[in-house]
Amino acid sequence: MGSLGAYVEMDTDGEANGLEYECLLFDMDDTLYPLSLGLNLACRKNIEEFMLHHLHIEESQVPRMCLELYREYGTTMAGLKALGYEFDDDEFHAFAHGRLPYEKLKPDAVLRNLLLSIPQRKIIFTNADKVHAAEVLKRLGLEDCFEGVICYETLNPPVETANFKDTSDNDAVLAGGEAKLNDLNDADRIRPLILCKPSLEAFEAAIRIANVDPKRTIFFDDSARNIASGKAAGLHTVIVGSSVLVPGADHALSSIHNIREAIPQIIWEGEREQQEQIIQSTAVATVVLA
Repeated sequence: MGSLGAYVEMDTDGEANGLEYECLLFDMDDTLYPLSLGLNLACRKNIEEFMLHHLHIEESQVPRMCLELYREYGTTMAGLKALGYEFDDDEFHAFAHGRLPYEKLKPDAVLRNLLLSIPQRKIIFTNADKVHAAEVLKRLGLEDCFEGVICYETLNPPVETANFKDTSDNDAVLAGGEAKLNDLNDADRIRPLILCKPSLEAFEAAIRIANVDPKRTIFFDDSARNIASGKAAGLHTVIVGSSVLVPGADHALSSIHNIREAIPQIIWEGEREQQEQIIQSTAVATVVLA
């Protein structure tokens, strides 16, 4: 996570401008673009094929197992690892995401202009890998709309670079584990279970990485269980893709495009600069923290 230092030391425009909220934390898949595009379903089919052909799981068990592991562990991948299946993480991600119909994602000028008009810091928080995150943001034309991306590699660094210090330490490891590195023999350095949403630990790690106050951070996600965990972590929460509030949600948006109409008072209140100036000052390159 070589970019971490520069990332967390950046000034927060929200605090400087006296805004109530200083940061917006966005899920990516099915949040920045609609579920109806079908990438979610295509990804599940790819994962099922990986389970069948690479892990040799009985075909009749794959669909049920895929769904049950997703529900219990946050992602099917996390569940497979917890059950003891061994496979290369990058190979899994390449299989699950590499064959997705990315052509369905088109540049979204409306969302781009909306994001650039928001004066607060904006960060992606996704369970996906960095290659998939970069591809999605590029296809949507949003790659320079976010300060950073917290992704799979951010929360699950290679075991040789993971830090196992206690989480109360400033150098806390975000991959989990309380044993200190110096106390472990080489044979005992076992990679911790995958850290991902909706676990509270994943949210706490993301909050530390982004160096934000959860009480001054708004979290957007299409998943009800992620929203519940985000609220438990102290975030202000917005369920996306639904007009009905779910447990833990403070607001509901049928589409991410409805931010300005639905919750303008908590994002743009206290804005001191003209929109054109904000757009110019917030268009920065996205940094993937991995």
